[in-house]
Amino acid sequence: MTEDLRRRVRDFLAAHPFTPRCDSWAGSYDLDFSRELGKAGLLAVSWPERLGGGGGTAVDRLAVTEELLRAGAPLAAHWVGERQIGPTLLRHGSPELQEEFCPPLARAEYTFALGMSEPDAGSDLASLRTSAVRDGDGWRITGRKIWTSGAHRASHLYVLARTSREADRHDGLTEFVVALDSPGITVTPILDLRGEHHFNEVVLDEVAVPGRWAIGRVGEGWRQVVGQLAFERGGPERFLSTYPLLSAVLAAGLVDDTARRELRALAARLQILRAWVLETAQVLDAGGSPVVPAATSKYLGHEFELSVIDWARPLMPRAAPEVRALYDQALAAAPASGLRGGAAPVMLSMIARDN
Repeated sequence: MTEDLRRRVRDFLAAHPFTPRCDSWAGSYDLDFSRELGKAGLLAVSWPERLGGGGGTAVDRLAVTEELLRAGAPLAAHWVGERQIGPTLLRHGSPELQEEFCPPLARAEYTFALGMSEPDAGSDLASLRTSAVRDGDGWRITGRKIWTSGAHRASHLYVLARTSREADRHDGLTEFVVALDSPGITVTPILDLRGEHHFNEVVLDEVAVPGRWAIGRVGEGWRQVVGQLAFERGGPERFLSTYPLLSAVLAAGLVDDTARRELRALAARLQILRAWVLETAQVLDAGGSPVVPAATSKYLGHEFELSVIDWARPLMPRAAPEVRALYDQALAAAPASGLRGGAAPVMLSMIARDN
């Protein structure tokens, strides 16, 4: 089935022109493109058909996303909802929550931003301060979230908030869905190194949330989010963000003898990373939560992306403007790429604890 899916994606890309870019899953937003993917049955391929999905596997989704990422297609509009929120709802959400959100996500009618990191709680999520208090049948959420990619465009926000104070700070956390047009929400842009607007700070001031929009069991959000981070960290986007640059350099015939020798090493590393994420997808299909393999993919994937930038750098004086533009995109995205999903020291500590 995966080869058929790859052909379908390639045919779709040929019929829907776009300008390739590096870091396209985070920095290239085209809602119409995402919705066309949904109409073509190329979103949510691993979700149940009854919830708008394709009835396939995580391995099938890997095949689709590899093709889209290698091409540098604009994926930011649907990425968080399809990669992370839908699978989280399928694992932990009530049937009503699944039916309310999964079909629109599969059509890219709803789009999500992630409200995890905070000014004093980046990779150390357990130290977050955003709180949710009971308000009748619902909740009131107050706090600040930062580096929330796409919050200025998304329809909904995933929020991890503290619902009780416990001796163990990992306890008492709960996951929520929040409508971004709710009263009490302020979204402030954070510009990146190129002056582009992907990131935001989101302030929530007693934002009302229906009780049914709590995901899973109240107070057990940490256990749920640890599994969810496997979806975020263990995919091919962790090493294919710079692939359009690599591909463009090759297509332009810029590779000299020195670069060709280095390219062999990059190709070997790429094959290892692809095998790693395939194994991660297979574990997800078996119902597992591959937290450590996902952290390893995230750490090694970022190192690979940095190596692609270093490899391409001496070739840029001879590059055409469109190739140089891809290099500039990759270079500007590199600092954020190392942090989003968890900084390198946090990934290494997770790997070390398992060994």
